Formats: sequence, C-alpha cells, structure tokens
Amino acid sequence: MDGRDEMRAADADREVVADRLRVALGEGRLDLHEYDERVQRAYAARTYAELEALLTDLPPVAPAQRSGLALAAGQTVSPLDDQRGPASTRGVTARWLAEVWFPYLRVIAIVVTIWAVTSLLSQDLLYFWPVWVAGPWGAVLVIRTVSGLAAKEPQRQAIKRQRRRERKKAKRAIKPDDTPPTP
Repeated sequence: MDGRDEMRAADADREVVADRLRVALGEGRLDLHEYDERVQRAYAARTYAELEALLTDLPPVAPAQRSGLALAAGQTVSPLDDQRGPASTRGVTARWLAEVWFPYLRVIAIVVTIWAVTSLLSQDLLYFWPVWVAGPWGAVLVIRTVSGLAAKEPQRQAIKRQRRRERKKAKRAIKPDDTPPTP
C-alpha cells in the first residue's frame, strides 16, 4: 500500500468511479442492485483506497496512466476525454438532443391537448390545427439536429459547460474576505 491510498479523494475522483461503474452496468458486468450499492459507496468514499476497492474486479477502460485514480496530484480528467469511450459521447449527445427537442415536445403536447379538449367540448372532431405548429417547427428542428450533429455541436456545448463549471469553482475558491488587509 502506497501513501496515495490514504489520500483524500476529490469529487472529481468519485465522478470518475461512478462513470466507470455506469459503463460496467451498460456492459452487463454489474447488475442493477450491485451498481446502485457501489455508486452509493463511491459517493461516500473518503480515500483513493476506498474508491479503488470498488473497481478491483472490473477490467480497466483506460491505460493506468490515463485513469482518474492513477493521476498524480494536480492533474484533471476532461469530461470529454476520449479514453472514457463512446458512452460519454452518447450522454453528451443525448443531453444536447433533449435540450433541442424537449421544448418542442412540451409545446406540441399542450397544443394537441387544447385541440382535443375543444373537440370534446364541441362534440365534434375539429380541424387538426396543431399540425401548423408542429410541422414547420419540427422541420426546422430536424435540420438543426442534423447540422448540429454533423458539426459536433453537442461536444462543443459540453466543453463550454465544463469551462463554466471550472470558472465557477475557481471563483468560489477565491473569497473576497481572504485578501490581506492593506496598511
């Protein structure tokens, strides 16, 4: 056991382990109950040794020098690191697609509901006017989705989000009352 095993783990280290467990679940190496149990233990872990114990029976995804647990102090792992595999890219793409399409789906659900209620109240099947909302907007979204995926827009937005998070962390680390008083 080296001295690193007793070092305190950071939130980023816990996230790396949770992501690895998620990949193992997707690969069928863990069942849902065991995955849930290990993720809870990962977020409760205090040291690197506790985190490493959760991964001992799983094959590595990345070479040891690129692993989040094998990093030397001060190094970070990008959330879009290619070594994390296609699962992380799928997650980024799914989030971007949700951001693009969910407003449309919500509005269409509301418009169709209004049409259905008015048709029921009038006791007649009214003209399906929601098509005039859904059709053009949907066509624009299809074009935006295809062009965005081709231009790797989901990955760019994920990088911007990560940079924003890092700036916020840096701002929180520098507190105004930590400055020494001026004479």
